[in-house]
Amino acid sequence: MFDVGAFTSGLLTGLREGVEAALIVAIVCAYLARTGNARHFRKIWVGVAAAVATSLALGVVIFLTMGGLEAPYEQIFEGATMLVAAGVVTWMLFWMRRQASSAKGDLQRAVDRVLADGTAWGLAVLAFTAVIREGLETALFLVGQATAAAGGTSREAGALAVLVGAVVGLGIAVAMGYGFYRGSRVLNIGTFFRWTGVLLVFIAAGLVAHAVQEFVEIGWITVGTSTAFDLSSALPHDEGIGLFLRAIFGYTSTPEWVTLVIWATYVVVVLALYLRPVAPRPAASRAEPAEPRPAESRPEPTEAAPAPGA
Repeated sequence: MFDVGAFTSGLLTGLREGVEAALIVAIVCAYLARTGNARHFRKIWVGVAAAVATSLALGVVIFLTMGGLEAPYEQIFEGATMLVAAGVVTWMLFWMRRQASSAKGDLQRAVDRVLADGTAWGLAVLAFTAVIREGLETALFLVGQATAAAGGTSREAGALAVLVGAVVGLGIAVAMGYGFYRGSRVLNIGTFFRWTGVLLVFIAAGLVAHAVQEFVEIGWITVGTSTAFDLSSALPHDEGIGLFLRAIFGYTSTPEWVTLVIWATYVVVVLALYLRPVAPRPAASRAEPAEPRPAESRPEPTEAAPAPGA
């Protein structure tokens, strides 16, 4: 049976993280085109391809490593991986939220520095370093989701559903990135990042809950392990809607008290911090403008791609 919940979880992750990477590439390419350097596009794609390949290799290695371990090391590795994935995604949500307003200018100044140094292949390195952050984050998060999705279905089916969803999400993100490059304003980027960020908070909370359950299972956590409630007769977590909710939000019909408390604490604290207004960045903390160059004397064209919001 195809796991719709795991597919949706992978789709949301692939879409959100893919759009972040697509915006980075769109901003760089649009700036190169505006400044008459479109001939360097190929170098950008080399860097992007290298970042994607590195991220994919990391995800495959981690997932295969988990499948080859025996208990209790498998549970330890899986729990640790899910905690790391949730931690990385949480950190990136707040980082992106804070840096969104200056991301476009930072990228454009970096492009100027590379071109001024006369090392155009440095653009490939720039694209690699800009995209690899999103790629590694996505790989870790998807591995955590694929592992968690094994509950209620076969390991292979859950992992496949997450992967298919991620590929579909990334495909949509690529199409959106091309639209950003062409100057499309169909989507409000700030609203998109804000609400997909909220969904990722719940998905990350589910990974944290799964990790806690792994540690309870091997006896690492012995406090609060009694069952808080039992909804198995009304909404079991291994079929139907319960399975869908388990794959996305980490739902279980028989949660331990410690799992329930940690899940609720994570959601309340992280959402409260994530949704609070962003304080303006002090002028002194902004990057200093690059040294004047002849190219900067030209009038600034109309922006072709929007800056990412959070």
